[in-house]
Amino acid sequence: MRAEKKWGLIRFIFTTLFLYALWLLFTASLEPYSLIFGALGAILIAALTYNIFIARHQANLRYIIPNPLHLVLYIFILVFFLYQSSIHMVRAVFTGKASPRIVHFRTRLKSDIARMVLANSITITPGTITLDLNDDHLTVHWFFCDTSHAKLAGEKVKGRMERFIGNIWS
Repeated sequence: MRAEKKWGLIRFIFTTLFLYALWLLFTASLEPYSLIFGALGAILIAALTYNIFIARHQANLRYIIPNPLHLVLYIFILVFFLYQSSIHMVRAVFTGKASPRIVHFRTRLKSDIARMVLANSITITPGTITLDLNDDHLTVHWFFCDTSHAKLAGEKVKGRMERFIGNIWS
């Protein structure tokens, strides 16, 4: 029971710090009134929402705190994938070669944050839109579908992104 209380306190502190950082970012004010009001607001909201903000079942900091080196590397890789997919999409528009389909596949990622980042990375990449993320199942609209096999489609859609994201939160 002691470990559970400790984990609850850690989740509360992370939620408070995140909300306070957002407050500072959006207000861009270092006035004492603003700093105090933001801190009190962050504490109050964190007290009400920390159970939702960080899930209880992810009782490990590696599921929350990203590896900074891998995160920076992933941002560069994601930008590369965005340009690569954009060129592929422009070529498909001009040639008329596309075969849109909805594909279903699973991810090996364990962290909810990592799964969410994967789903959003797939969505912002031209030619793919994540329609649903349910536990480890993804439903994606894929503009360039060339297979009906779910595992192969999943490997082509998520590609190397899943491995890089797994390195960030592992």
